[in-house]
Amino acid sequence: MKRDLHIPILGCLLGTAVGDAIGLPTEGMSRQRAGRFHHSLGHRLIFGHGMLSDDTEHTLMVATAWLCHPKDPVAFQKSLGWSLRGWMLALPAGVGLSTAKAILRLWIGFPAHRAGVRSAGNGAAMRSAILGVLFSDDEEQRTSFTLAACRLTHTDPRAEESALLVAEAAALAAHQADTADILQRLRPHIQSREMIERFAKLETALQHELSVADYAATIGCEKGVSGFAPNTVAVALYAWLRHRGDFKEVLTQVIACGGDTDTVAAIAGGICGAEVGEAGIPKPWINGLTDWPRSVPYIRRVAEALSQSLHGKSFQTPRLQTLMILPRNLLFLVIVLAHGFRRLLPPY
Repeated sequence: MKRDLHIPILGCLLGTAVGDAIGLPTEGMSRQRAGRFHHSLGHRLIFGHGMLSDDTEHTLMVATAWLCHPKDPVAFQKSLGWSLRGWMLALPAGVGLSTAKAILRLWIGFPAHRAGVRSAGNGAAMRSAILGVLFSDDEEQRTSFTLAACRLTHTDPRAEESALLVAEAAALAAHQADTADILQRLRPHIQSREMIERFAKLETALQHELSVADYAATIGCEKGVSGFAPNTVAVALYAWLRHRGDFKEVLTQVIACGGDTDTVAAIAGGICGAEVGEAGIPKPWINGLTDWPRSVPYIRRVAEALSQSLHGKSFQTPRLQTLMILPRNLLFLVIVLAHGFRRLLPPY
C-alpha cells in the first residue's frame, strides 16, 4: 500500500506559498536593510496580507502538469511548457530573464526539450520541491521529472544539480529522515565545483552551529543571497537543516539574509513544509495569503487531487479561473510598484 503523502504534499505547497509571500517585500534588499524591514516577520506587502509571485505559480503549474501526466516525463514537460506559455501571456509582474527567453523560444516553435537556455539561475530549483514529495519513494522518476522541469527553461548543469538537490531534500523531508542520512543522501547529487565548496562549508557550519546569516557569509553572500542557484539552494538547505522542524525560524533566518528573499524562502518553506505539514506553519501566515485565482482554497484542491492521484483514486482536476489572472497581475504590478516606493521611506 502506498504511503499517504497528503500531509507533506499540502505542507510543501503551503510552505512554498507562505515563504514566497513573506519573502517578497524584501526581495533585492541588502542583508542589513532586510533585517530592519523584517524586525518582526509576517505579511507586509499589503496591510498585513501577502500575495504570491512566480515561485508559487510555477510550483502549482508543475503540480497540475503532473496531474495530467504522472508517469511520462516527456508529456509532463510538454504540458508544463504550455502552462508557461499561457503564464507569460498574462503579463506576470516578475519573471527571470532566462525563463523569459525559454518561454519566448517555446512561443516561436522550439520543442519543449530544446527550449531551455544555459543559465545557472534559481528558476528551476524554485519549482522542484513538490516533485520530490510526489516521487519520494521513486528516485528514478524523481530524477527524470525534476530534470524535465528544469531543462524546459535552464540547461546549465549547476541549475540541474540545484533542482535535484531541492527535490531530494523535499523527498527526505517528507519521510522525516534524520540529518546524518540527509547529508549522506544529498552528496551523490553534488557535482559542480561551486556546490562541492558550499556543501563542505554547510557541513562544517552545522557542526559549529553557525547562524544562517553567518553561513551565507562564508559562501560569499554576506550582503544578500543571490539568484545564482548554488547560492540560493545552499542557504535554503542550511536553514532547513539548522532549524529542523521550526518553520517560523527557517523563514526568519533566510529572509534576514537579504537578496533574493522570496525564492530562497519559497524553497526553504517548501522543504520544511513537507516535513512539518500544515500544522507546523503559523496559521496567521496561511490566513494572511490574500490572492486569487491561485488562492489558499485552490492550493488545497491541488493538494487533494495530487493525493488522490497517487493512490489511483478518481479526482477532479482543479480549475483555475484564467480570466481573472490578467486583471490580478495588473493589480499585483501596481501593489509591487507602490511597495517599491514604500521602501524609500523609513523601515516599518
